[in-house]
Amino acid sequence: MVGFLGNELVAQFRIRVGKKIGSAALVADGQHARTDGFTSLAVVLGSLGVAFGFPILDPLVGLGITVAILFIVKDSAFSIWRRMMNAVEPEVVDSIEKVAADVSGVEQVQSVRARWVGHRVYSEVEIGVAESLSVGEVARIRERLSSEAKRAVPKLERLVVQAVPCG
Repeated sequence: MVGFLGNELVAQFRIRVGKKIGSAALVADGQHARTDGFTSLAVVLGSLGVAFGFPILDPLVGLGITVAILFIVKDSAFSIWRRMMNAVEPEVVDSIEKVAADVSGVEQVQSVRARWVGHRVYSEVEIGVAESLSVGEVARIRERLSSEAKRAVPKLERLVVQAVPCG
């Protein structure tokens, strides 16, 4: 039982730090540690069941462990694959889009793209602004958008804002 709790604490720590720094590999490692803890606990419970005269528990526990590992491997592999393809979570794009729409002077948000570069997010945003704005006013809108987006998405390292006049 102590081993299970230790593994779970280590797993939670790895997952929390992995999410904080944007490391899909560390999150996957934390999920692996969590699986090890549950596997150990399941083996103990299966062994106790066999010791108390329920031999069917041994293969059932083995099957349960296999299914749990398959699901965690699938989730981890999918997460790592998405990261390798530079995909970001839809919430990141939605956050940047919402921030852009809320910035004073932005008439419309035409597109938002984002991708992972290492542990950081790089993004491009195309906004529509009034044709009557001066270059300086557009620059201030772009600066506000950049600082607000970086506040909303802490892992956002770089934001390229393209402002186009809209009628």
